[in-house]
Amino acid sequence: METIQWQWTLIIVSSLILFFLSPIAKTKDQFFKAVSKRKAPNTLVLTGSLIISWIFAKSITNAANLGLNFGIVGGVAYAGYYVSFAVAGVLIYQMRTKGGFKSIHQFLTSKFGKGAMLLFSVLIAIRLFNEVWSNTMVIGSYFGSAGSQPYYLAIIVFTLLTLAYAIKGGLSSSIFTDVIQMVLFSVLLVVILGTIFSSENVSTIEIATSGTWSFELGLNLFFAAIIQSFSYPFHDPVLTDRAFISSPKVTRQSFLWASVLGAICIILFSIIGVYAQTQGMKGQAAVEVGKAFGVIILLVINFIMITSAASTLDSTFSSFSKLLSIDLGVVKDITFGRVSMAVIAILGTLPVFLDAEILSATTISGTMVIGLTPLFLFWQIKVPKISFYLSVITGLLFGFVLLFNVFPKALIFTNGKYADLLWVNVWGILTCNLIYFIPKWIKK
Repeated sequence: METIQWQWTLIIVSSLILFFLSPIAKTKDQFFKAVSKRKAPNTLVLTGSLIISWIFAKSITNAANLGLNFGIVGGVAYAGYYVSFAVAGVLIYQMRTKGGFKSIHQFLTSKFGKGAMLLFSVLIAIRLFNEVWSNTMVIGSYFGSAGSQPYYLAIIVFTLLTLAYAIKGGLSSSIFTDVIQMVLFSVLLVVILGTIFSSENVSTIEIATSGTWSFELGLNLFFAAIIQSFSYPFHDPVLTDRAFISSPKVTRQSFLWASVLGAICIILFSIIGVYAQTQGMKGQAAVEVGKAFGVIILLVINFIMITSAASTLDSTFSSFSKLLSIDLGVVKDITFGRVSMAVIAILGTLPVFLDAEILSATTISGTMVIGLTPLFLFWQIKVPKISFYLSVITGLLFGFVLLFNVFPKALIFTNGKYADLLWVNVWGILTCNLIYFIPKWIKK
C-alpha cells in the first residue's frame, strides 16, 4: 500500500511541477510551432525532444520485455525502429532545401492533391489516437491489474494532469518539458543500470552475450523494423512536426543524433529485461526487476514510465491540435487547438476499457503505412496522382492481412515469432513500390 501511495505522489507532484514550469502560449507561433522570442529550438534541445518524445512508456516496456524474451538481441531488434530518425532527417532536409516545402501536408497537397492529403491526415490521426491509450495503459499497470479500479483511476488522473500543462503551452510546453524529462530519464536509467551491474547475480559478459543472433530469436523483428523505418516516421506527426520548426541544418543534425542516441537508450533499457531473463523471472520485465530490487528501484522504474509517457502524451496532444488547426485549417485558433487536445484525450482513452495490446500499436500500424515508402523515398520523381492511392491502399491491405493472420505460409521463409511480421512487410513494401510506378510506366 505504501508503494502505491508513493507512485500517486510521483504522478501528482511531477505533473504539477511541469504545469507551473511550462510556458503559457499567447500566440499561434508559440502554441503550434514552439517559437519563443523568435528563436527556434537549437540542436541540443531538438535532439533531446526527439529522443524523449519517441522513448514512449510502451516502447521501453516493449524493450524490456524483448530483452526478457530474446536477450540483448531483443533490445537491438527494437532499436531498429530508430533508423526512422535518420531516414526522416535526411529526406525532410532534402524536401525543405530542394523542394522548398514547409510541411508534409504542403508536399502531399502540391504533388498528389487535397484528397491525398486528407487520406494521409486520417492515417496520422489514427496513429495519434493509438499513442494515447498504448502509453497510458503502461502507467495503469503499475497501479493495479488491467480492469481494476486503481488501474483505470491512474490512467484517467495521469491523462488529465498531462493534458493540463499541454493545454497551457501547446508545442512550447511539450518541447520545454521534453528537456526536463530527457534529463530525468537519463539520470534514472543510470541509477537502474548501476543497481543491476553492481548486483552479484549478474556479469557484464553474460548480458552482452545473451540471446542468439538468429531470425527465430529476434532478427525477424529487427529486419521488420528496418523495413518499416522507411515509412514509419512519416505517419508520426510527433516526429515530423519537429522537422519543420528549426533550420534545415539543425534539423538534420538533430535527427541523426537522435537516431544513434535513441537506439542506445532502447538497448540500455532492454538490459533490464536481459537481467530478468538471467534470473528466471516471468511476467512484465521492468515490474519484476523493480520488485526484486525493492521499493526504491521500483519507484525509479515507475518514474521513468511516468516521464516517458508524459513526454509522448503531451506531444500527441500538441500534434493533434496542429493537425486540425494548421494542417487541415479547420479553425486556426489557439482556443480550438486547446479544445481539440481535450477531444483526443477523451477518444484516445476509450481503448483502455477494451482488450488492446500495446506492441500491436507499433507493429500493426507500422505495416499499414508501408505504402508511404515510395512517396517519400522517391519524392523528386514525378508520378500520376493515382500512384499515391494505389501504394497507400496496398499498404493498408497488407496491414489487414497481418492483423487477421491470413498471409500465405508459403511466402514466409523464416521461423519463430515475428516471422509473419517480417515477410508481410518484405512482400508488402516490394508490392507498394512496384504498384507506385506502374501508372508512370503505363503513361509512357
